[in-house]
Amino acid sequence: MAESSLPTQGRRRRTSMDEPCSFSSDSSDLLSEKLLLCSICLGVFTDPVTTPCGHNFCNSCLTQCWETSQHSHCPLCKEKFTKRPELKINITLREVTDHFKKKSVPDKPEVLCDACTGEKLKALKSCLDCGLTLCKSHLEPHNHVPKLKKHKLINPVKNLEDYICQKHERPLELFCRDDQTRVCQFCTEGDHKSHNTVTIEEESRERKTQLGKTQKDLQQKIQDRLKKIQKIKHSVELSKRDIEKEKADNVEVFTALIRSIERSQAELLEVMEEKQKAAERQAEGLIKELEQEITVLKRRDTELEQLSHTEDHLDLLQISSSMCSPPHTKNWTEISINTDLSGDTVRTALSQLQQTLNEKLTQTLNDKLKETVSTELKRIQQYAVDVTLDPDTAHPTLILSADGKQVTHGDTQQDLSDTPQRFNKCVMVLGKQSFSSGRFYYEVQVRGNTDWDLGVATESINRKGKIKLSPEDGIWTVVLRNENQYKACARPSVPLTLREKVEKVGVFVDYEEGLVSFYDVESRSHIYSFTSQSFTEKLYPYYCPCLNQGGKNSAPLIISPVCKTE
Repeated sequence: MAESSLPTQGRRRRTSMDEPCSFSSDSSDLLSEKLLLCSICLGVFTDPVTTPCGHNFCNSCLTQCWETSQHSHCPLCKEKFTKRPELKINITLREVTDHFKKKSVPDKPEVLCDACTGEKLKALKSCLDCGLTLCKSHLEPHNHVPKLKKHKLINPVKNLEDYICQKHERPLELFCRDDQTRVCQFCTEGDHKSHNTVTIEEESRERKTQLGKTQKDLQQKIQDRLKKIQKIKHSVELSKRDIEKEKADNVEVFTALIRSIERSQAELLEVMEEKQKAAERQAEGLIKELEQEITVLKRRDTELEQLSHTEDHLDLLQISSSMCSPPHTKNWTEISINTDLSGDTVRTALSQLQQTLNEKLTQTLNDKLKETVSTELKRIQQYAVDVTLDPDTAHPTLILSADGKQVTHGDTQQDLSDTPQRFNKCVMVLGKQSFSSGRFYYEVQVRGNTDWDLGVATESINRKGKIKLSPEDGIWTVVLRNENQYKACARPSVPLTLREKVEKVGVFVDYEEGLVSFYDVESRSHIYSFTSQSFTEKLYPYYCPCLNQGGKNSAPLIISPVCKTE
């Protein structure tokens, strides 16, 4: 038998234990707000915690209370704790308080029927023509009476007067775009007669379309920024990997160098040790020889001592002649042991070792520097941009190619208008493209030139008269003069010593970092960098081929496509 068919008296009443715990509006009403109040702040618990004595407080309230007191105790019952308890959020109590807070928010008031005389029922629609908000039963005539069926119905609202023209008592079903206000049909025949008016629905659709476009634009910007974040993270990860590889390579290189030093040191010590052993062997031989001579001399000395006391004159006369001449011995005056460990052999070994180490160290450092710069150049080449020359800025004697990629100095001045953008004294030209954020890089071939200037310049750079090349005047450049004199144009200028003649220059700018760097693309080496600059306006690529000097400096400056190395 189904449960619903059982007599009420015989059925067990369903309790909260028979189903998952849930809170209804009725159950929340049974909760006393006093049970959910913190005794410190007197508000409903926020992240409630429970003390060992069983009382509850807001986590922040109790923490602040204990931080301002020398002892930890319960603010309610004053029980003291010898050790400050570790507080943890009472999850069940927090769920109860969160539910209570949500249910405490008053619901949106219902709109009641204007036509009901007794107990007012909930309204179903508002009629703009009748000026009334009606329940289902009072709205019924609008469903079948032909005249009422034409009335304008909207979802029930309390402030119905805001939807009706107070002047003409007609529905505000039109929108005046000139005055940005709602109007009725009679308004369009009076004050808004010549204005651009559309229906509320049309304006609403237009606004929704605009909002949709705005939302789409916002979503696109969000996606762009998310992609940018991923790109930055990827760039950081690549940089981290490159640095780790660089560190490992450096450790490997310098470990090999240290091993080479240790081998050379061992070889030198071996030479010194061998020389010491040779000296010891020489000394042993000489000492042995000297000891043998000493034995012979002592024996002769003994014989002479005996002869000096003999009384046998005949015997003395017979042997004295042979005994008077000393035994044969070596002349030891010039003989010595070679113990000079800093002699020619050792000095030569030390000199060779030092020279070898210097050569290895120099070569290693040069190789690592070149490898580092090459890696850096490879990284910044990803910011390559396509730039062209701006003919509107070019000095009248400059000749630009049709594609805007080459510039050289001509012999005659062209008949060009002296616009505010054009350089009229210095043979300079700017790029068409400008940059006011981010990073950019471009390359220029300078092969065959004896003089040139390259870099970037601000939009406000002086275009008339003589121009000073310096960051203070809005130009960051590296220049070549007299075929082999390179310098960075700062105040004062910085002479540059380059091992090779530059044939292609790479120019890199990091706007936010305030960095302008120049590279020799062919040798993959660094030329110079302006650092810690402060850019506040647009930057343009800057070119100056200098005077052609009767054909000596006639090779063009050529903006080259960037060949990114793999």
